Amino acid sequence: MNRKQDPELTDNENPEWTENIFKKAMTFSELPQNLQKTLRRVRGPNKLPTKKQVAIRFDDDVLTALRASGKGWQTRVNDAMREWLGLHSP
Repeated sequence: MNRKQDPELTDNENPEWTENIFKKAMTFSELPQNLQKTLRRVRGPNKLPTKKQVAIRFDDDVLTALRASGKGWQTRVNDAMREWLGLHSP
């Protein structure tokens, strides 16, 4: 497939891989351990109190209204539940 390359899409610093480059390529697990550790991104511990993910079922109209209230609706539901628990003993 010999198509003429679009000069707008040609990146001289990142040329298209040749068959020879593919033959020399390694998988991540084949790299040296110290390089794997450098490249692997590990998320550190959460500094804030963690929340638990749960599944809860809402009626469609309730969920639609909550989502329509905008970004942060889940936090507002959490706050409303906390307020309700303050008024009612579980």
